[in-house]
Amino acid sequence: MTFPAMPKSVLQFFTASQAADADAWADSFAETATFHDPVGEKPIEGREAIRTFIKSVIPNFDPFLGLTPLEAHTVGNSVAVSWRGAAVALDSKPVNWSGINVYEIDENGLISEAKAYFNRAIFESQL
Repeated sequence: MTFPAMPKSVLQFFTASQAADADAWADSFAETATFHDPVGEKPIEGREAIRTFIKSVIPNFDPFLGLTPLEAHTVGNSVAVSWRGAAVALDSKPVNWSGINVYEIDENGLISEAKAYFNRAIFESQL
């Protein structure tokens, strides 16, 4: 599957998720970025906190298959991407979820803010 065109840091966000590479995933964010995962939860502040969060999630799955972007829409420094996620829980249960992320890109081309819109209850009900 080919990915839709999007800014390099957003593309890195998705490719790193599929590689289950927490460092590359976190490095798509600016040093002082904010990550709302999902919107409505307390935001994660700063690249290192985002890295810690990602590193806490990936080991709960075998494998973590990541997020696949379906459509991307860029207007100025804002990007909206619809996606689907997939993983296999440690008890071998498949986990599938989907959503839309909205990204703000800073002057260095990194993600300064990411807002993930998905239903956490649907995700958690599969675990």
